[in-house]
Parts: sequence; C-alpha cells; structure tokens
Amino acid sequence: MIYQERKHRLPADHYIGRVCVAFTLCIKAGARPFTQTRVVDVCTAFMSEAFTKYRCVCPAYVFMPDHQHVIATGLDDDADTWRAMVLYKQKSGFWFSRHMPDTQWQKDFYDHILRTEIEILPHVRYILENPVRNGLVDSWEQYPFKGSIGCELSDVLTGMYLVGREKRH
Repeated sequence: MIYQERKHRLPADHYIGRVCVAFTLCIKAGARPFTQTRVVDVCTAFMSEAFTKYRCVCPAYVFMPDHQHVIATGLDDDADTWRAMVLYKQKSGFWFSRHMPDTQWQKDFYDHILRTEIEILPHVRYILENPVRNGLVDSWEQYPFKGSIGCELSDVLTGMYLVGREKRH
C-alpha cells in the first residue's frame, strides 16, 4: 500500500497544551517493519521516552505492518504533541538506519486535532479495529501490536480515562 505524504496544515501552537491529536505515520513503500515484536518494542520505548519528555500520554496506538496510528494528548499547558512525535520519528528513524537500513519513515505524517473529549473514544475504537479491517485478526483484542502509554487502554475504552480531565481546545 502506498501512502501519500502530507504537509502539516496547522500552526505549531495548535499542538501545544491540553490538546488531543491523532497521528498516522507511514513507512516508505515496500518495508513492513511492524510485523516483528522486537521492532515494535523498540519503537514503543522511543515513543514512551518522547511522550514523557514533552508531557504527553498516548491513550492508544496501533502498529500496522507498514504504518502506525497514534493518539497523543497533552498533560498540561506546556505539553507539545507535535515535538513528541517528531522526536519519536527521529529516534526510531535513526534506529532503523542502524538496524534496518531498508526501512525509513515517510518525510512527514498525517494528523488531525480531536476537538472534543467525545471524539477520543470513537477514534480509539477506529484505530484498534484497523487490524480487523485489514484481515490480520478476527478481533482487535487478538492483535499484539497495540497499547497505550501513560494511561491504561482499558480505562480509555471504558471512558474512565476522561473522568476528571480538563477540557481541551
């Protein structure tokens, strides 16, 4: 599958603070690195490091064979979801260059702001169903390359993740 690179449409300040952003990151055509547990584990560790540095959590992520879906949420007014994703791509991209030289990220990523708390849960469910829609598993629960960072996926799915959280713009 070939994915078209897209340029960011929003100014940098839209990614700062208590925002929730859905990102899709694609690997350049041909490579399918996210079928290997080792690769997913390494990338998840880089993602966790970047999210911690930029004060974000990830209510849900899914690694598909050749792309990744990530929801990033800022924890406070100083959080920066865009920089977290850029750092993650930089660190994982460097790792790819050293360990899987035929694997590279596409230059940019697709993203959109989830404007209300109500949009988070349906989007989480949508990305979790990607492996089912692609015929990789019969149920999203069977898919091994999914999770969350800084919160529990089970809390996200039951709506408990949203309890007590301040509204974002």
